[in-house]
Amino acid sequence: MPEIHSIALCLSERELTDFLPEPLLTECRELARTSHWVDTQGLDAGAFAARLRTLAPDVVVAGWSTPVLPDVLPAQLRYLCYLAGSIKRMVRREHMARGLLVSNWGRSISRTVAEGALLLTLAALRRAGYWVPAMHRDGAWKNGVTETASLFGRRVGLHGFGNVARELIRLLRPFDVTIEVWAPETDRALYAAHEVTRAGSLEELFAGSDVVVELAPLLPETQGIVTEKLLRAIRPGGAFINVARGALVDEAALVRVAQEGRIQVALDVFSAEPLPRASALRGLPNVTLFPHLAGPTPDRRRDAGALGVRNIRAYVRGEPLESAIGLGEFDAVA
Repeated sequence: MPEIHSIALCLSERELTDFLPEPLLTECRELARTSHWVDTQGLDAGAFAARLRTLAPDVVVAGWSTPVLPDVLPAQLRYLCYLAGSIKRMVRREHMARGLLVSNWGRSISRTVAEGALLLTLAALRRAGYWVPAMHRDGAWKNGVTETASLFGRRVGLHGFGNVARELIRLLRPFDVTIEVWAPETDRALYAAHEVTRAGSLEELFAGSDVVVELAPLLPETQGIVTEKLLRAIRPGGAFINVARGALVDEAALVRVAQEGRIQVALDVFSAEPLPRASALRGLPNVTLFPHLAGPTPDRRRDAGALGVRNIRAYVRGEPLESAIGLGEFDAVA
């Protein structure tokens, strides 16, 4: 079993506090003979590479602020415990091909993303994207023709059947909804296990749903998969929610459909982030916008930190890692 001589906690002060509050920080430090905190706030790639050479850690714990790994890693470095999501920003394929173990936050954040998806669904149906700013800015109030809708008894379509979708199914149960899912790569037995129906096609999912929640992974074959035709298939008064990736959707088509006002739209992700100030999605009364906030709230980032500590402990024991990223997964994700 590998012994950890040194752990380098390469995180900003905020990340260290959010992801590894006590007792997690102490538990993490105790897994190695020595541990070092490298404050990555404002640290450039060259300075980061120099610190790694000096510290020569066996394990690096990283987050959003961690600079890209240098081309040549310290000889002792064997495991990158990434506390956030996509690793492609900081890890090269060559690192993994040479044996670097990598894990990310995996399903530890699934319930909080599902919570965000539920919030956006309710916000869309209740027209919160219009009423909240209108009441603050314009002194607005309801009138006899004000339209809102309830989630109870609705037909909900989930495009994707990963961990977030499964958590969302659990959160949707109290609303007595009918749930259909389209994820053609998923074993049919999983649909029965979660008591949902498999849609006949993506077209059927959109056409047969009052609410469609986009939860598919971003792969080369899924880029732009949500087309104008699919968006127009959603029933009038229905809603389209996206908490997955902006690139899954033809955003220009989404703008055209949203501008017509026949459906509600709630978005947490966009093709370009931050969303440009001049985006045509801004200001539409039927569009609710979140600035990529559906992920783990600061108070729940400790869930990802706890997974990271469990993984480092598993590494010490020679046990399999949760949410390990293999070359196949690295290559598949866009």
